[in-house]
Amino acid sequence: MAAVPIAQSRVSRPPRLTPELVALIARKVEDEGPAPGVVVHDDEDYEASLQALLAAGFWAGGDVWVFAYGSLLWNPAFEVAEQKAAVLPGWHRAFCIRLTRFRGTPAQPGLMMSLVPGGSCRGALLRIPGPQAMDSLRKLWRREMTVKPPNTPPRWVVAQAGGVAVRAITFAANRQGPNFVTGLTNDEMATVLCSAVGHWGSGAEYLMQTVDQMERLGIRDANLWRLQRVVAQKLLALRT
Repeated sequence: MAAVPIAQSRVSRPPRLTPELVALIARKVEDEGPAPGVVVHDDEDYEASLQALLAAGFWAGGDVWVFAYGSLLWNPAFEVAEQKAAVLPGWHRAFCIRLTRFRGTPAQPGLMMSLVPGGSCRGALLRIPGPQAMDSLRKLWRREMTVKPPNTPPRWVVAQAGGVAVRAITFAANRQGPNFVTGLTNDEMATVLCSAVGHWGSGAEYLMQTVDQMERLGIRDANLWRLQRVVAQKLLALRT
């Protein structure tokens, strides 16, 4: 007698963010500039900050490495001469910066990812050749820092790439700043990312682009993957 095949139950895959889901909350938002009371950097502020950091790092005009962990992975502010996988000990990613512009508004603030102490962070080192360093870093400073005091001030860190210690610049959360947020659950963060939209787009789109690029680079962050599943579930609920 022929064996009767055993029916296998269909296993559903965990939801993940997709362009179709992100499009559910897409809308056009005009840039109204800094929120009332917010002070932004001017050219002198940017230059002073950059020169101070380079002096603190005893930079002598050679190549500069930048440690990327979020949007710089998929949208760097400068031409990258070389990229290599790296781990930054002592820091981890977190959605911890409150945004009232870019991917949020004063009426509906968003959240941005940054680095906070603890654990480790897998990302990438981006090399800027010495002759292009000043021009590239000036662009980077304007991209990463807008308000005063800065939400994500630059700092020197030591990352590990292939067993080699590499000194690099990165931007980490200002935990004493007025826009620093801590203690949010994944559900609370997902609710913000699913609702806040600015002239740069939504927080959900930002998360999707980061996770997708990390996946292409072979970088896995379990906390970020869990968060994007929660965001995807909330967006799926909008269809019903």
